[in-house]
Amino acid sequence: MSRIVYVNGEYLAEEDAKISVFDRGFLFADGVYEVTSVLHGRLIDNPNHVRRLHRSLDELGMPAPISDAALIDAQRTLVTRNGLEEGIVYLQVTRGAADREFAWPHTSIPSLVMFTQAKTLLDSPQAKTGIRVATCEDIRWHRRDIKTVGLLAACMAKMEAQAAGADDAWMLDQDGLITEGSSNNAYILTHDDVIITRQLGHEILSGITRKAILALAQQDTLTVEERPFSVEEALQAKEAFISSASSFVWPVTHINDQPIGAGTPGPVAKKLRLMYIETALASADD
Repeated sequence: MSRIVYVNGEYLAEEDAKISVFDRGFLFADGVYEVTSVLHGRLIDNPNHVRRLHRSLDELGMPAPISDAALIDAQRTLVTRNGLEEGIVYLQVTRGAADREFAWPHTSIPSLVMFTQAKTLLDSPQAKTGIRVATCEDIRWHRRDIKTVGLLAACMAKMEAQAAGADDAWMLDQDGLITEGSSNNAYILTHDDVIITRQLGHEILSGITRKAILALAQQDTLTVEERPFSVEEALQAKEAFISSASSFVWPVTHINDQPIGAGTPGPVAKKLRLMYIETALASADD
């Protein structure tokens, strides 16, 4: 059976879903997106994803296509109609269709597309074994805080990492400091049990899961420092890990084929993952 997807107010079989060839998301990557996880058929941390969607839209001067209530109702409808118990709901807003001009029109009607994707989240193998990362130059644009659909540079980073035998990339700025992963935030844990992760700014995305993880860490009496860190500092760390909406927390065991600590998932990353899942389920959208 094909999935049911949402396209501008209609629920369609995926093979019947279409957008205009003049859509600015297709022509210019003039669009933003969000990914909300689903556990036991319930949306996880969705209000924060909706809030971040509005920030991205505002930064690009793009109006919301529908009300928040209608958007959330459509997300829930897709989860129900596709029988999704575990996975994600992806949503994408573009500026809409117009003749191809670099200056965007102020009269185009925004386009909204949504679909579900089944994924193993709770019992993911990467959470148990950890992942390996390889470093590469961060060639993305300078507004990484906006969650745009222009993801080619991130795709290239991930492919470069996989060609090097790793699972994902950690990207480096011009000073050789780690910004973030290809689709996740990056962390290390020092031997003094201090969690270090890049501070918020234009250099990284303000991760929804990141915010929750840092709050949980501080509740667990861990110290958090938001600052850049180098590859050399990461290699000397006690643990390393990533976070994202679809991974929650995954340990990082190796960077550039060099082990972090014992080269196995560490206890703090494991604990933060369990704490996040427990908290997320307790506050999930029904």
